[in-house]
Amino acid sequence: MGAIRVIRGDFLDKLAGEAAAAPRRRKNANLHAEGSYPCNRLFNALMADTYIRPHRHAAESKDETVVVLRGKMGLAEFDAAGNVLGKWTLSAGETADVPHGAFHGWCVLEDGTVFFEAKAGPYEPIKPDEWGTFAPAEGDPAAADYLAWLKGLFADP
Repeated sequence: MGAIRVIRGDFLDKLAGEAAAAPRRRKNANLHAEGSYPCNRLFNALMADTYIRPHRHAAESKDETVVVLRGKMGLAEFDAAGNVLGKWTLSAGETADVPHGAFHGWCVLEDGTVFFEAKAGPYEPIKPDEWGTFAPAEGDPAAADYLAWLKGLFADP
């Protein structure tokens, strides 16, 4: 049996600092146990220059709920060809529920953004057919231009 944990601002500050120092410019902290735990619960801290390739979670059990705790993020929904179906800007205190099968892409609009995520476990890496093939892979030189385009969807008019 574990002990109660209270998550406060200093924890989020530390996590954001770790994200700033990380090569991928993001860092997660899992609350769930490793392995076949039935519910993934984690905090993600991200810097504005991180790139998260659009993807989907195909399994029926993999609906994803995200609560932004600090900062600001953009969320875009795509069809399989990469056409934008919807876009939302999420600030601290706002929640998004992403159903399984929906292609979605996140972009971070403020350094030090932190969100809490819950999704059915166990953790499974994204499968090849779950990546949005319309977007470049992480590490591809074209990813920087794609990220700039994605962020442009959320630019103030």
